[in-house]
Amino acid sequence: MKTLIFGLGNIGPEYNGTRHNIGFEVLDAFAKETGVEFSLQKLSMVAEGRLKNKSFVLIKPTTYMNLSGKAVQYHLQLHKATPAEILVVTDDLALDTGVLRIRLKGSHGGHNGLRNIQETLNTQEFPRLRFGIGNQFDKHRQIDFVLGRWKPEEQNTVTQSTQKAVDAIKSFILEGAGPAMTKYNG
Repeated sequence: MKTLIFGLGNIGPEYNGTRHNIGFEVLDAFAKETGVEFSLQKLSMVAEGRLKNKSFVLIKPTTYMNLSGKAVQYHLQLHKATPAEILVVTDDLALDTGVLRIRLKGSHGGHNGLRNIQETLNTQEFPRLRFGIGNQFDKHRQIDFVLGRWKPEEQNTVTQSTQKAVDAIKSFILEGAGPAMTKYNG
């Protein structure tokens, strides 16, 4: 059995380093640490590997954030997996910068990528690793904030939390959701 790890983000250099692309950045860090490389496949950039005796597939949808569900559904069918057997890594405005939360299910909380996955799969019951990006923006400036780059004073926290997210994914793959939640929620 393979664990499918989806990192949400937007393709294109103009989105590199933005808050909304933290899912891509976490998967890039995980790939670097585990020595796997991404290749362009249908609807996604994909990297496969093994961690001890467990197989994983890292998937960065190329459908843009708002159509993430299309890539998730495709890979679920391709790998004969269920929504409960995946992990979606995404940014979250409701959490302070760098705070991580693993949840087994839940609402989309206004996140368009999660909304599209839930609508496409017709379920809220899939694990997700939420990476806090904070919510320090002026009224009606949410889009500019999530598509903006990290402030210099946030960078150290983001770097540390990205490594912590990599470790949380390893725990999720090797030990399962329960132990990963116990160790990394907070």
